[in-house]
Amino acid sequence: MPVDCRLWSTGITCKFQRPIALTMRILKMYPTSINEKFVDSLVEELRDGGLIIYPTDSYYAIGCDALSNRAVERICALKGINPQKNTLSVVCDSLSQAARYARIDNTAYKIMRDILPGPFTFILPASTTLPKAFKGRKQVGVRVPDNPIACRLAEALGNPLLSTTIVPDGDRLLTPEEIALHYENSDIRYMIDGGDAPDAPTTVVDITDSGNPVIVRQGKGVLES
Repeated sequence: MPVDCRLWSTGITCKFQRPIALTMRILKMYPTSINEKFVDSLVEELRDGGLIIYPTDSYYAIGCDALSNRAVERICALKGINPQKNTLSVVCDSLSQAARYARIDNTAYKIMRDILPGPFTFILPASTTLPKAFKGRKQVGVRVPDNPIACRLAEALGNPLLSTTIVPDGDRLLTPEEIALHYENSDIRYMIDGGDAPDAPTTVVDITDSGNPVIVRQGKGVLES
């Protein structure tokens, strides 16, 4: 009978089931108690062009260093994203960080300031400071999630993470165990186990015309009129 060995931050546990690749290290971390040693390892992985799985205030996400062309290409290939056709989204630790990579006018800033951090993705005009994978794209999605783990990663990295939901089409992966099994054959080396994910996506709001916000997708976040 095959042995299922999972590498957790506390060691290796085994049970008799289907095998799981030992290439992914799963780090248990709580939003109320962030392990800075784990953060250091994750940031090192991100700076080396690696991908990680981490919790947000909606579904779990796959993230990479948004300023690494190689990492952006890897995440797009993994998820089948065409950066020339799909709007890429970044996770920032604050509005101040977001303002370096998206053009946020005064009206947009006030809208975002009043409800962030929170489960929203704001579509904004892209800045020229983003790497070449974003070139030709006039828009970028910006998130400042209400999850201290996600925000701490962007803060420690010193720039945003390119981020994409781990939810495949027609499927929902809400528990760390389900997610680890789904990505067992990928080359993602780290996953943060921050508990079960909320069963709701972000609310996507287009504020490229900040005077006329448009809700593209209603999700977990509620935009007050």
